[in-house]
Amino acid sequence: MTIMRWQELQYIVQDQPLFETSLLLTGNVTRHNAQRQLSDWTAIQKIIQLRRGVYALPDKSPHPFTVANRLVMGSYVSLQMALSYYHLIPEHVAVVTSITTQRPGKFENKFGRFSYRHITPSLFYGIDYRLLVGDEYAYVATPEKALLDLIYLRPQGDSNAYIESLRLQNLEILDIDQLHHFAEQSGKPKLQRAAAIIERIAQDEAAEYVSL
Repeated sequence: MTIMRWQELQYIVQDQPLFETSLLLTGNVTRHNAQRQLSDWTAIQKIIQLRRGVYALPDKSPHPFTVANRLVMGSYVSLQMALSYYHLIPEHVAVVTSITTQRPGKFENKFGRFSYRHITPSLFYGIDYRLLVGDEYAYVATPEKALLDLIYLRPQGDSNAYIESLRLQNLEILDIDQLHHFAEQSGKPKLQRAAAIIERIAQDEAAEYVSL
């Protein structure tokens, strides 16, 4: 049986914050042997298993958005976490919530708490591939799409009361034309109504700033 030595894994992983089982499939190492070796290293806490097939070294500190993207491939960070990232809401957000076309789910590990909400493929747009820290990148909703995702998934999310309860701030970073474009693209009257309300709030904020 061919197995990989610990030093070999460290050399292969190097500065990668996360790695997958497939990274070990070199030479004569089979998937079965790689999984057995990973299980042994996990048991003695040399590596951390984040989910089946996804691992990290204990001394690494990957950005939570990087972890979120890798836990569910084809997802992007959105909703309250993205709004907090853009400083559009004042609250600290503890859970990294992402959007996926797959089934919803939740994970919790050393690097945080992660939640996944489902949307239809027709609404899977408005995504940036953003540089986070160092050389780490992640897929994150644009500010406009993060707002619309939140409103879409919230019952009565297009009400004045709910949108005002978000206490939106720094609205000058929003591209209002893009906001309306995304709302129109969705084909959802709910999002079109919400875009109009957000535009009014942004105009009120701008007028208040000018008057100071």
